[in-house]
Amino acid sequence: MKVTIKDIAKMAGVSPATVSKIINNYKDVGEETRQKVLDIMEQTGYRPSYSARSLAMQTSNIIGVIYAGNVNADFNHPFFIEVMNSFKKSIGSLGYDLLFFSNEKFNGGNENYLERCRHYQVDGCIVISGEEIQSSIFDLVKSEIPCIGVDLQLDGKRSSYIMSNNVKVGKKVVEHFYLSGYRDIGFIGGMKNSPVTAYRLEGFKKKMADFGLVENEDWVTYGDYFEESGYQCMLKILQAKTIPRAMFAASDLMAFGALRAVKERGLRVPEDIAIVGCDDIDACKYTEPPLTSIKQDKSKIGKLAAYMLVDLIEDHVQSTNLMVEPELVIRKSCGSHLAEH
Repeated sequence: MKVTIKDIAKMAGVSPATVSKIINNYKDVGEETRQKVLDIMEQTGYRPSYSARSLAMQTSNIIGVIYAGNVNADFNHPFFIEVMNSFKKSIGSLGYDLLFFSNEKFNGGNENYLERCRHYQVDGCIVISGEEIQSSIFDLVKSEIPCIGVDLQLDGKRSSYIMSNNVKVGKKVVEHFYLSGYRDIGFIGGMKNSPVTAYRLEGFKKKMADFGLVENEDWVTYGDYFEESGYQCMLKILQAKTIPRAMFAASDLMAFGALRAVKERGLRVPEDIAIVGCDDIDACKYTEPPLTSIKQDKSKIGKLAAYMLVDLIEDHVQSTNLMVEPELVIRKSCGSHLAEH
C-alpha cells in the first residue's frame, strides 16, 4: 500500500503541514521533530511528490528547450546537436533536467510558449535559433522567465544570448581566399531572411570591398543550411556565364552539397573551384578533399549557455551577451599551401 503524507504525519504524531514543511526545508520546525519525521520517511521508503515539492518551493529544476522558428534546425543539424550535448552535460551538473517543447499545436493551438512554460513551471529556457521566428517566442523573452538564446538575439530583462561573431566569420573567409590568390569569390547563404546569413554576408561584402574585389550577383545564392540546398545553389551558379574560383558556403552541410555539384560537373576541388564551409563539424575531415571550415566552439557555446542561464535564474547577474570568436580550420578544399596533409 502506498504511504501518504498523512500516514507519515500520523506515525510521527505531527500534522501533515509539519511534514510538508520538513520536506520543503522550512526552518521553523524543531530539529528533534525534523529528524523523527525523516527517520520515518526513510523506514517506510516514502518519497514526496515531485510536483508537490516543486509547487511548494516555487522551483522545478527544469529547463525548457525550444527550437524556435516555423523552419527550425531541429535535432538533425550537427552544429546544434553538439551545442546541445555540451549544454545538457553542463546544465545537468548544475542540477537541472531538460524539457523539450514541440513546435506543434498545444491544446488546440490556443496557448503560446509563455503559457506552456508557466504550465510546466520551468525555471528557465534555452532558445535555439531557427528561421521565421514565431512572435510567441518574443512574448516569452519579455516575461519573467529567464531565457538564453543561441544564435538568436534576445533582449528581455531576464534574457541573454550567445552567438558566434558571424560578421567576422564572413570576413575571415574572404581574407583567407584573398591571401591564397583568389579574386572571383561566390557565396551560398541560408534563407535570405536569416539573421545569421545576413551577418555572414555582411562580413563577406565588407571584406570584398576592403580588398577592392567586385561582387558578382550571379554567384550569390540562398539555401536552407542543409546539403541538398547547397547542391542546388551550386548547380545554379555553375550555369552562370562565368563561374567563381572560390565559394564560401554559410554551413558545412551546404558546402558538402556544393562539393558534390562541382564534381558532378567534372570540375575539381580545389584546382577549379575552392570551397570553404562553416561550423567545422566532424564530417569535414572525411570529405574528398577534406573541407576547410570556420570553427565555432560548439562545446564552449553550450557550456557558457548553461552557466549564463543559471546565473539569470539565480539573479546573480544582469543580462549579458557574448560573442564567441570564430577560427579558420584550413584543409585541402581551399587550395592553400597551408592546408593540412
